[in-house]
Amino acid sequence: MTKQPGAQFLGPQQRDLAWEQLKKEQFDIVVIGGGVVGAGTALDAATRGLKVALVEARDFASGTSSRSSKMFHGGLRYLEQLEFGLVREALRERELSLTTLAPHLVKPLPFLFPLTHRGWERPYVAAGMLLYDQLGGAKSVPAQKHLTRSGALRLAPGLKRNSLVGGIRFYDTVVDDARHTMTVARTAAYYGAVVRTSTQVVGFLREADRVSGVRVHDSEDGRSAEIRAHVVVNATGVWTDEIQALSRQKGRFRVRASKGVHIVVPRDRIVSEAAIILRTPTSVLFLIPWGTHWIIGTTDTDWNLDLAHPAATKADIDYILTRVNQVLVTPLTHADIDGVYAGLRPLLAGESDETSKLSREHAVARVAPGLIAIAGGKYTTYRVMAEDAVEAAAEDIPARVSPSITQKVPLMGADGYFALVNQTLHLGEIYGLHPYRIKHLLDRYGSLLDEVMELAKEQPELLAPLTDAPSYLQVEIVYAAAAEGALHLEDILARRTRIAIEYPHRGKNCAEQVARLVAPVLGWDATDIDRELETYLARVDAEVRSQAQPDDESADALRAAAPEARGQLLEPVPIGR
Repeated sequence: MTKQPGAQFLGPQQRDLAWEQLKKEQFDIVVIGGGVVGAGTALDAATRGLKVALVEARDFASGTSSRSSKMFHGGLRYLEQLEFGLVREALRERELSLTTLAPHLVKPLPFLFPLTHRGWERPYVAAGMLLYDQLGGAKSVPAQKHLTRSGALRLAPGLKRNSLVGGIRFYDTVVDDARHTMTVARTAAYYGAVVRTSTQVVGFLREADRVSGVRVHDSEDGRSAEIRAHVVVNATGVWTDEIQALSRQKGRFRVRASKGVHIVVPRDRIVSEAAIILRTPTSVLFLIPWGTHWIIGTTDTDWNLDLAHPAATKADIDYILTRVNQVLVTPLTHADIDGVYAGLRPLLAGESDETSKLSREHAVARVAPGLIAIAGGKYTTYRVMAEDAVEAAAEDIPARVSPSITQKVPLMGADGYFALVNQTLHLGEIYGLHPYRIKHLLDRYGSLLDEVMELAKEQPELLAPLTDAPSYLQVEIVYAAAAEGALHLEDILARRTRIAIEYPHRGKNCAEQVARLVAPVLGWDATDIDRELETYLARVDAEVRSQAQPDDESADALRAAAPEARGQLLEPVPIGR
């Protein structure tokens, strides 16, 4: 496939064109799933010169890929399980994204590892950190630094003095996962992939004993179409088994969902210059700086309920608060929480219940001729997973398939980013914005900044902040609908921006302003605006009420009862279709 300038503008016009292309063209690969692995697979295949379609039933990153701990990390904690190969691979991918592929989105971040035992713990942890550095952890970031108790408390004064005996500072990275995933998908579109959200797979096409494509259903208006392809890749994460059942083929592995909950609190509630990693009896807890907030999590519990809308409970939130308050000088309360989100990790389950090793790796299987499944892994290694998926798919593609080159393909916005950072003051003068605002925009759009600002040329009022979410400019909202594939208020408030978790009102106070900004782009009339507002407000209300429930079942019942923004989405998909 060739580079398609303009195809990366995932707006209403492109969406209509994509539907026609999906119906008429013969593809080499159809990828199901708009999470980071599906988007990465589409990008890998497109940059090999293949003809690619990527379809997603909801929105980019609407599942796991928008609900992570926001870290593009090297997997330090996996060293204890002697997963050296996985750590080396993750560190290599982290280095690639930090320096080449996505420096505008992936940022270095200092971490404090508090030591709580005298004697044995420092050399034990230091040996692991040294190995981490040697495996690649100190390539583009500083190596570990040992701190006394006083030194650690200078770095993180918000920690209780008796909660540590010393510390080690090391570096990892942070990323806006939803924005990164969407950018991977846009980059795939730029290199020729036909990318379309709200396009649900409801069946498979067959020729003799092989899969030859998929049947899709438009989640917005209910239209149906058939997409023909040499091979289909199931990259649907926690929905892997559901799509597997739809294909009527026996799977080679199963995927179980593990729920992880995070809370979001204002930055001034915890005084620290570094992120903090805390060990708990069962896992680890991260305190991650996130703009004007901290993200704190996560939990790790089995989830067997609604896959689309995992619900956080009061018990989940209380667990996080209890753990973090054991070390904080000023305890956090429920009143401090601005946002809460829950996500599902797709963990691989083999034939036995011993999934701890498999869950940290990914698996690719040729389920049937013309059908590949990929699952497991971790966000950081999405590019490797994508490469493996396309390698497996190559067996079903008649033409010769070139080697993967995505390690050399910067994501949209990466080229020129470092030079633009050096021109922040000048750019501020050009656009009439404060330098901190330019920095914010560069760290979201990189060198696509000019594209965003172009929308404000005829409407300079778009350079004003949102009234009730002043971290974001109005032009960013319009750009989300015009170029980034956003179709609903939820897409904009929960994923293109993170207003839904960054403000106590969860986006309710600015929902109407956002709706009126995007209405001309998306063709909404007064009725559409009212419906979008009603749906979004019901979603927020359901989430807030579910977070006061004592258990998963009652929380899920409340959250699942809220209306879907995509009115024609089929849940569950009828197997007989």
